[in-house]
Amino acid sequence: MMREKILDIIEADDGDSRLSKIYDILMIIVIIGSIIPLAFKEQYPIFKIIEQVSAAIFIVDYLLRWALADIKMGRGIKSFFIYPFSVAAIVDLLSILPAIGLCNSTFKLFRVIRLIKVLRLFKLFRYSKQIAMLWRVLNKEKHVLLSVFVVAAFYIFITALIMFNAETNMGQEVNSTTNFNTFFDALYWATTTLTTVGYGDIAPSTSIGRFISMLSSIFGVAIIALPSGVITASYLEELKNNKENNNK
Repeated sequence: MMREKILDIIEADDGDSRLSKIYDILMIIVIIGSIIPLAFKEQYPIFKIIEQVSAAIFIVDYLLRWALADIKMGRGIKSFFIYPFSVAAIVDLLSILPAIGLCNSTFKLFRVIRLIKVLRLFKLFRYSKQIAMLWRVLNKEKHVLLSVFVVAAFYIFITALIMFNAETNMGQEVNSTTNFNTFFDALYWATTTLTTVGYGDIAPSTSIGRFISMLSSIFGVAIIALPSGVITASYLEELKNNKENNNK
């Protein structure tokens, strides 16, 4: 049927369909081209044309996928109501919203929120096999990564709390000027220290504060190394499975 053929074309290519490959390449070019204007402060006329063309293509792609949701999801008429709330559909919709500002002055808010266009990069997950593989790895290890994130967030909060009180209280005793004027400053410092970045704009001025900073940097290396090892091991396993499937 015609609808099945259209779905085969717009879905990411897994076989030898030339039309599907062409469609995938076209969409990747459009996605990348649509975010190029974000790299410039000036808004040249060509950027408006790029936005209109890319938005039109995204709208057609979104409507086609919605119209063919029953075939892809296999849940009958319910698919048309479920599909708009799927992650992929939400990303598609958010990538279209900024273009509304080009058509109607009522939606000038979307002109201000230009960063929403960055979400168009997530559409690449659908067309790039390498990115899709990475997404499968992250989804597979989501429970481990979530645990690491919780530990990191807890450590950041505790370290920031200790540092904030140490700097404000001990700094007053030694008549030292502190850079930690608010608790948010401490959270910012704890985050950059945990990731071993350390911009240097906020730094402890007391001995105990510097000692806490040393400990935070050491533990930060250990916490950040955990997800790196998990992702690497899982990614290698995914590569091995793909190679075995291709050889069959």
